[in-house]
Amino acid sequence: MKLLRELLFPLIAVVSAFVVGGILVLLIGDNPIEAYRLLIGSALSWPDGIGYTLFHATPLIFTGLAVLVGFRCGLFNIGAEGQLYIAAFATAWVGITLANLSPWLLIPLCIIAAIGMGAIWGAIPGVLKARFGSHEVINTIMLNFIAVALVSYFTQYHYKIPGDPILQTAPIGSGAHIARFGKFFPGFPERIPLNVAFILALLACLLVYLFLWRTKWGYEIRATGSNPSAAEYGGISVRKQIVLAMAVSGALAGMVGINEVMGYRYRYYDGFSDNYGFTGIAVALLGRNHPVGVILSALLFAVLQHGGIYVDGFSEHVTKDIVQVLQGIIILFVAAEAFFRGPVGRFSLLKRSKI
Repeated sequence: MKLLRELLFPLIAVVSAFVVGGILVLLIGDNPIEAYRLLIGSALSWPDGIGYTLFHATPLIFTGLAVLVGFRCGLFNIGAEGQLYIAAFATAWVGITLANLSPWLLIPLCIIAAIGMGAIWGAIPGVLKARFGSHEVINTIMLNFIAVALVSYFTQYHYKIPGDPILQTAPIGSGAHIARFGKFFPGFPERIPLNVAFILALLACLLVYLFLWRTKWGYEIRATGSNPSAAEYGGISVRKQIVLAMAVSGALAGMVGINEVMGYRYRYYDGFSDNYGFTGIAVALLGRNHPVGVILSALLFAVLQHGGIYVDGFSEHVTKDIVQVLQGIIILFVAAEAFFRGPVGRFSLLKRSKI
């Protein structure tokens, strides 16, 4: 019953958002059914629709997990955007600097760079909060600006190919490339950038679940998030859990660099993120701060992101901005969950009173 309730409210939020979005489309002067057919149908077509949808879902799974871990410790990590930027650049730096290494060494080193740099950047606000009590929201927002500015500077003045008009680094070594799905599945075009980072994202979901719900460290993080005073009274070091949770959160956000640098562009491209770090907040909230929910909500947001291109191209009045509208309405309905819980709770109480 509890599981059904956990699934019910996000589903209500999504359906309500699509109803409100449909009304807006109708007011604009287009057919909502046709708009949604373009939005959803294009994202589920084979192979391009599904391939690109899963590709777009990959970074959202990583950032959704990053926010989830922070939430479970009672922390609001708004710094996933900066963490994924700094990690992506670190991944490219290793791929460029150690380009002559064997792939058996270079690929693990690049992955370690992405995870490690993300963890370090995430741990900084964790240490500041644990040691000085400074709020993680302010710290992570400020670190976002610092991360983006730093990697832009190093890209522009140290790692860009001279004369290249695009703000991007030189290519990483070919040994740092990870395989795309086209190499494993016959008939799946290799031009579609879906790569093994998607498998890593699913594996990360499993590992986060095992870490949070099947280990002592995860229990201590959740206990800290539920009641810091009770956790400390029970012998748990709240300061340690804050730093650990923020480091793990940053490491997960940093894994976006694996998908972007090693499986897609094969270099660091400045401004590559489509607000992945901020969308990850919505993904975690809609996913009820659970790894399975994160996968489902990331897929939903990826469907909207990819399908919006076709709505923009083939609708008369509706543009791809409908995607941002739907995302915003979904977040509003998720935030207003108490509004839905009221009628459901009263219905359940009425039902029990009649028995």
